[in-house]
Amino acid sequence: MSVQKENRSKTMQKEFSEYSKEVDRAQHDENIRKAISRAVKAYRETTEKTMKSYPHTPEMAAEVREIKRQSVEQREELVAQAMEAVENNKGKAFFAKDKHEALVIASEIIGTGKTIVKGKSMLGEEIHIREYLEEKGNTVWETDLGEFILQLKKDRPMHILSPAIHVPREKVAEIFTDFFEKEIEPDIAKEVAVVREFMREKYFTADVGMSSANVVAADTGAFVIIENEGNVRLCTAAPPIHIIIVGTEKLVPTFQDAMKVTEVTWRYAQYPVPAYVNIITGPSKTGDIEKVTTYGAHGPKEFYVIFVDNGRSDMEADDDFKQASHCLRCGGCMYECPVFQITAGTFGETYLGGIGTIWNVFTSGGLEATSPQLYTCLRCGRCVERCPMQIDVPNMILELRKRLAAGEVIE
Repeated sequence: MSVQKENRSKTMQKEFSEYSKEVDRAQHDENIRKAISRAVKAYRETTEKTMKSYPHTPEMAAEVREIKRQSVEQREELVAQAMEAVENNKGKAFFAKDKHEALVIASEIIGTGKTIVKGKSMLGEEIHIREYLEEKGNTVWETDLGEFILQLKKDRPMHILSPAIHVPREKVAEIFTDFFEKEIEPDIAKEVAVVREFMREKYFTADVGMSSANVVAADTGAFVIIENEGNVRLCTAAPPIHIIIVGTEKLVPTFQDAMKVTEVTWRYAQYPVPAYVNIITGPSKTGDIEKVTTYGAHGPKEFYVIFVDNGRSDMEADDDFKQASHCLRCGGCMYECPVFQITAGTFGETYLGGIGTIWNVFTSGGLEATSPQLYTCLRCGRCVERCPMQIDVPNMILELRKRLAAGEVIE
C-alpha cells in the first residue's frame, strides 16, 4: 500500500470511529427521541391536511422541477443577470467563488465592533459566518427562535427548517433559565414570550441585519424569504444596513418562476400558507416628495448581496449530481428518513440526511470526510417519495460510494 493510500485509510478510519460514537450517543439520547417523535407526528398530520386542502400542489411541483432544471443550464447567465438587477435597484452585488471569499466580503462590508441581527440561513451554517464575524470583534444574534436556542446551547442545527427540533421544551426551559437568570417554565408560549421581549431591542439598535433567501428572481433581482416568526422581517427592515448572503442554486429566471418555487416550498414544508412572505429588491426608498426617488426611508439605507458558489458549480457540472441542486430545503425528506428519526442531525454535518450528504461532499467536507454519512443512508427511497423535486438521492449516494471505493477525490 502506498503512503498516500495508507494515510487516506487512516483518515477515513478516524472519521468512521468518531462518527460512530456520535451516532450511538444520539440514538440513546432521550431528548432527541422525545422531540423528534413529537415533530414527525405533527409534520405528517399537518402535511396530509394541507395537501388535501391544496390538491394542485403536486402539479405545481412538476412545473418547479422543470424551472429548476432549466436554471441549472443557465446558471452563469442568471448570476450575471441578478447581479446587474441588484445594482440597478441601488444595491451592491458581489460574487464569492468559495467560503473564504464570502467571509472576507461580508467582513469588509461590516467591519468590527458592530451588532448584527441574523435570520436563519443554512448557507450561513455552511460557511460559519456567525463565528467568523464574532472572531472579528462583532456581536451576532441569531433571531430565529430555534437558532437562538442553539446559539445559547453552543450546538448546531439538527434540521434544515427546525434547527432545534431535537431540544424538547423541558431542555429549552433549562437553557433559558440559565441565560436570562430567572426561572422559565417548560411552557412553550412562555419560552417564546421571553425571547420576544429580549430580541425586541436588538432589532432596533443593531448596525446590520443579515439574511439569506429561499429563491431569487434573476430578472428583477427580487429576493423571496419565507418565514413565520416575523424575525426576518424585522432584522432585514429595522437596521440601517441589510446584507443578503445566498447560494447561486436559489436563482430562477423570472419573478413568476420564483413565486411558483415559493408556494411549493412552503407547502411541502407543511404550511398551508406561511405567516410572512418577504420580497426584497433593494434599500428602502420613497418618492413622496415631488415624486423624486430617495433611498433610505424607514428601512435600510444600504443593501448588499453576496452570491456564493462554494462548490455548487462543481456539483451542477457533474451530470450524476446536478439534480441535487434542485433541493428546495423544505425539510420533508428528513421526517421520512428512518435514520434521521433516530439520530436527528447526527446524520450529517452542515446539511443533513441523504440529500445533505451529497451537499456536504461538494460544499463542506469533500468525499473522504463525508464518507461515514455515505454509509449511514439506507437508500430506502422514502425521501424520494416525499420530495417535491423527486431527487434521486439513493442513486447519487450509490455513485458517491463507487467513486470513494475507486479512490476518486471530490474536494
